Amino acid sequence: MYKNLEEALLDLEKTGQLLRIPFEVDPNLEMAEIHRRVFDLQGPALMFEKVKGSKFQACSNLYGTLERTDFLFRKSMPKVKNVTKFKADPSYALRNPLAAIKAGFTAIKGLPRKTIFAPKFEKTSIDKLPLIKCWPMDGGAFVTCPQVATLPPGSKSIMKSNIGMYRIQLDGNDYILNKEIGLHYQLHRGIGVHHKAYNESDEEFKCSIFIGGPPSHTFAAIMPMPEGLTELTFGGMLNGRRFKYSFDKEGYLLSNDADFVITGVIKKGVKKPEGPFGDHLGYYSLTHDFPVMEVKNVYHKKDAIWQFTVVGRPPQEDSSFGYLIHELVEELTEGEFPGLVEINAVDAAGVHPLLLAVGKERYMPFRDKKPEEILTIANRILGSGQTSLAKFLIIAAQDEETPDLNCHDIDSFFHHVLERIDWRRDLHFQTKTTIDTLDYSGSGWNAGSKVVMACNGPKLRELQTEFPESLKTISEISNIAVSLPGILAIQISPFVDHESAQKEIENLAKKLMDHDLNGFPMIVLVDQADFLAETLNNFLWVTFTRANPSHDIYGVDADIKFKHWGCNGSLIIDARIKPHHAPELVVPEEIVKKVDAYFEEGGLLYGKF
Repeated sequence: MYKNLEEALLDLEKTGQLLRIPFEVDPNLEMAEIHRRVFDLQGPALMFEKVKGSKFQACSNLYGTLERTDFLFRKSMPKVKNVTKFKADPSYALRNPLAAIKAGFTAIKGLPRKTIFAPKFEKTSIDKLPLIKCWPMDGGAFVTCPQVATLPPGSKSIMKSNIGMYRIQLDGNDYILNKEIGLHYQLHRGIGVHHKAYNESDEEFKCSIFIGGPPSHTFAAIMPMPEGLTELTFGGMLNGRRFKYSFDKEGYLLSNDADFVITGVIKKGVKKPEGPFGDHLGYYSLTHDFPVMEVKNVYHKKDAIWQFTVVGRPPQEDSSFGYLIHELVEELTEGEFPGLVEINAVDAAGVHPLLLAVGKERYMPFRDKKPEEILTIANRILGSGQTSLAKFLIIAAQDEETPDLNCHDIDSFFHHVLERIDWRRDLHFQTKTTIDTLDYSGSGWNAGSKVVMACNGPKLRELQTEFPESLKTISEISNIAVSLPGILAIQISPFVDHESAQKEIENLAKKLMDHDLNGFPMIVLVDQADFLAETLNNFLWVTFTRANPSHDIYGVDADIKFKHWGCNGSLIIDARIKPHHAPELVVPEEIVKKVDAYFEEGGLLYGKF
């Protein structure tokens, strides 16, 4: 569909979906704040024509709205979805032979194409790139839309390549400028398989980082492909044009259509501090030791454009990637997870902290309703790839009485669950396990717990929206607000430590037993009750990013029966900020004021959209 990034940007410009910023903008915090403002306004894609300190132009916010994302892939997305139908149902080919033929032509586009000659790239150095720093505590400038490509030892077969969007730190910390960059990847990422194999071999671990190129190539880097199938096949299909590649004289893989290619060797056994980095949970991921890549060459095409994005508290531009993934894999869900109707990795909660799901109870229709098969489905979800990083998994059963149950309608889904869930039976914990690398709510780095809340049964209660006035007599409570029907936000004193919290909350739970809270099955303890109740997104973000199930879930009238924890009254989630949490992302006031001036009347961006 697009030969390169420039073609895509010109296409957006023709349809009024691109804004050129002709004045010089500082890549140190200023570009990122302009991007965030435009994203919040659901504005156009951005082309920064003059980046301070670099000769290269930069673009962002390509996928800033779902409508623009659909536009970019409007020609190829229906064709790729047609291919997925055959994966979901092989008999579809017999019923639709013409569709099968079309799918075959689409699949051919997924075969990467090697060219004899490498493209005419020019060379530059790391310090000449747009060194974009997004948040004040960031350890340096980062590549935020990289396509990191590796091959296994002893292979130049492109079909064995792994492409991933792994964070790249370009400067700062202890990195030697122009010679070293940081490579950050997390649990269950394909590059780790290659890394382990190289550590056990005598070969250099060569790596190539592509930036730019057709929009489909960037998206392919985050697509959760089956193990052993290269992301480049998907990138070609989604672009309607085969991925073109070659190797340079030193044997490094090149994307012929990329705007930039950084090549180098990932040093075996060498790590350096990487981060902090303002990340997509809305907090900083802190400084940790990660692999180091020794830079060999920094290539760029003529008139190259540096593509970047800005991440932070969701939703942000990368939310569109989640939308695209859902669109593509929706029909594959039942095949991958038998009995699962749909799943929602909740973007507002940072994706991994909260999964909502709808499943079916198919096998025992003559028994009283209770969670049975949906527990099997939940275990399958927590045992599969990226979904295994979920921290809270709430799954409900769809039946003849609730045929329209939809976990993407979050308000209604919570309403359905809270009306029916039995906290004595329906909580299932996994303690001392792994959680997302970026989630600092746990007991250590990558260490935390999980809980499954499984709901199937008759309605047990009517949810309330007005809390008992008698709660105001409890001295520990400083403020109360209703977040959603059935959910109370209770503000208490700041968190000190878990030992103190346990005594404090168990004492509070005893006092709550004297009040009628049947209509409020969930209570969230917070630092600011009004903030939690202000919006649905606030509730999702605070509750599920700041709580570690094993340490932060309590209950009114709780007990343990044969190692199963439950409670007869309301479930209590302690979502206060803890000392071990990472800091929230805050824009410096001086940057806010400077960017305010661009958007105010008479400013350089006033009235542009």
